[in-house]
Amino acid sequence: MRPLSAPATSRRLLSGWGLTNPTTADTREYPSADSAAIASAVAEAGERGALARGLGRSYGDAAQNGGGLVVRVTGADDAVEITPDGVVTVSAGTSLDDLLRIVVPRGWFVPVTPGTRFVTVGGAVACDIHGKNHHLEGSFGSHVVALTLLLASGEVVTVSPAERPELFWATIGGMGLTGIVLEASFRLLPIATSRMSVDTGRLPDLDALMAEMSEGDDRFRYSVAWIDLVAKGRHLGRSVLTRGDHAALDQLAPADSSSPLEYGPRQLVSVPPVVPPMGVLNHATITAFNEFWYRKAPQRRVGEIQGIAQFFHPLDFVGSWNRLYGTQGMVQYQFVVPLGEEQALRTVVERLSSSGAASFLAVLKRFGESNDAPLGFPRAGWTLALDLPGGSRGLGDLLHGLDRVVLDAGGRHYLAKDAHTTPDAVRRGYPRLDEWRQVRDSVDPTGRWQSDLSRRLGLTTVSA
Repeated sequence: MRPLSAPATSRRLLSGWGLTNPTTADTREYPSADSAAIASAVAEAGERGALARGLGRSYGDAAQNGGGLVVRVTGADDAVEITPDGVVTVSAGTSLDDLLRIVVPRGWFVPVTPGTRFVTVGGAVACDIHGKNHHLEGSFGSHVVALTLLLASGEVVTVSPAERPELFWATIGGMGLTGIVLEASFRLLPIATSRMSVDTGRLPDLDALMAEMSEGDDRFRYSVAWIDLVAKGRHLGRSVLTRGDHAALDQLAPADSSSPLEYGPRQLVSVPPVVPPMGVLNHATITAFNEFWYRKAPQRRVGEIQGIAQFFHPLDFVGSWNRLYGTQGMVQYQFVVPLGEEQALRTVVERLSSSGAASFLAVLKRFGESNDAPLGFPRAGWTLALDLPGGSRGLGDLLHGLDRVVLDAGGRHYLAKDAHTTPDAVRRGYPRLDEWRQVRDSVDPTGRWQSDLSRRLGLTTVSA
């Protein structure tokens, strides 16, 4: 097949969603159907190699390739196919936002969604995204049926749990370093309405929260807790726990029953491009917000009907909310520690609370069992994710100290969020790293696929 197009190359400064450590790369955009043109561009990439990039929602440098080529693969809405039993096949460049607008009115929902719908299907595969339902239903890769993958050689192959399974699982969570995903097939979840039935409650401290989640999460498909990381003493870890499931038709008010699958979320406001250099999120404003947010939550509320966007993607109502941190940007820190290592989690919360490095967004979830991906992040345990202002004094020392607590407990860090960890932390946290490297090197012996993250963390064994 001959290339359909030869798009112009533009030189762009790229960063992750955290707006830290930007680098410059040559960028090109192709439709996923034009695999020959993509392969030709990749073959011509220089010694810094090539990388696919979605919508840039990885927080750190996972979707950057300074000095190299960055390829954006686009999708087409009319290319979405759904089988009667709910397996959808879609271009990897299709966003979850576009996909949800198509499948929800037809009575389907994605098997896993992160806290934003502005991620591509290819990014969901590469980062093996997880959501509020991992404790019961696992991560995105656990629902994938097959992938169409462009290899470094230019060959296009189909991989699945049954066909070349070692390459399939190396691609799930492989951070785009095994090839470019062109198309993905995965199972959807049938739903009766586009609303959620939600239970919300306040928990006075971290121990009460973990006890409630341990005892009650399995009764809910979705569960997540917001934690106040400013609170200290007997209020340490005070939280708002939100759990729920897709609402049944008989749970809707009469006014909503006539259009039970209506879905059309909108952005309500956008942060302007110019904000104070140090941002508007600092210890004082975050402390005030956390107090308000905790007091605003009900002591206990059962069965509230919410929209999908309100429950899953509340931050998407605010466009470019990452600008609130100013030119210093933000660092998102996410880790998981195994069940039985609750003391490690408590130590992390205590250190964050006493450090003064306030977090506007801190969420705790309970993970279920991991899948077969060597670089898959989730494992049975507790995961905490938090945003911190990038210019906070002593931030690097604080986070490296937390790294040691996490790693000593047998935990690890999420590569899609990482902007600071070290090669040693990755080796300790991912004991199957060498297994993944062997598969990756077998399909890319010359190191064609590279990223700023892969070089910083020494993920690949082939030198650039």
